[in-house]
Amino acid sequence: MQVFRGIPEHAAQASVLTIGNFDGVHRGHQALLKLLTDTARARQLPAVVLTFEPHPREYFSPADAPARLASLREKLLLLAASGVDRVHVCRFDARFAALTADQFIDGILVRGLDVRHLIIGDDFRFGARRLGDFAMLQARGPAAGFNVEAMHTLDIGGERASSSAVREALAEGDLEHAARLLGRPYSIAGRVVRGDQIGRKLGFPTANIQMKHRKPALAGVFAVSVEGLGDAPVAGVANIGVRPSVTSAGKPTLEVNLFDWNRDCYDAHLRVHFLKKLRDETKFASLDALKAQIAKDAVDARAWFANNPIRP
Repeated sequence: MQVFRGIPEHAAQASVLTIGNFDGVHRGHQALLKLLTDTARARQLPAVVLTFEPHPREYFSPADAPARLASLREKLLLLAASGVDRVHVCRFDARFAALTADQFIDGILVRGLDVRHLIIGDDFRFGARRLGDFAMLQARGPAAGFNVEAMHTLDIGGERASSSAVREALAEGDLEHAARLLGRPYSIAGRVVRGDQIGRKLGFPTANIQMKHRKPALAGVFAVSVEGLGDAPVAGVANIGVRPSVTSAGKPTLEVNLFDWNRDCYDAHLRVHFLKKLRDETKFASLDALKAQIAKDAVDARAWFANNPIRP
């Protein structure tokens, strides 16, 4: 899959396009991407995704923006796995936000991407003040050289598949619900970095996954499986949160105690799958109390894995 930053002045090739944030690439997104790739193959054109960085809500109201389900890197990996040929990551800034709906159609869809068929979600809005909609695209499309098709919302057991619904399930610790909406267990990927060695001092060494500036969509202690350490996933227990018992920094961290793993894994790029919530994050009165709870968490996680073995 090819990845480009921004939109060219003039397209080198026609395309079949969809547009969206695709946060988490849940089952609704997957259905849309399947329609995109099927249509593109039938027309013998590339399947192209236009997405935004940052998320528009992060630009307009950063303090109130929702937690991201996936980093940009993770999103691109998921789009590639869905069969997308090309992704344009468009910087959402003041200049982009000021584009009128007509400028968006003429400059981006027609000149920049030479769209021949456009597939969008049924609630898609675009242009300054969100004045552009499906009806406008239908009206402008024939003269501009493209068709437009709406992908209706995917219903899963009476519930709309959406990134918001996934976030709500994760915030409530309902990982099974989140997995139904995603079509897979929720996961976070990142590089292992050096931490403050608190876990090692307590007798439970951890792999510290780099979170950068990310606000996590879930918090607490979880039974997890970890990919990236070999041919088979490794079971473990993870804490994601601000570690109130050992620091007052308030910075989110993801730490994983890998079961039956005694080797360093610094700089490895791991994917942590969250399988079962064990408890909420808690502030303990002493490191001894924290150590005792970590030991209990490991026992609880191992007991859960005994009844729910990891599948390769």
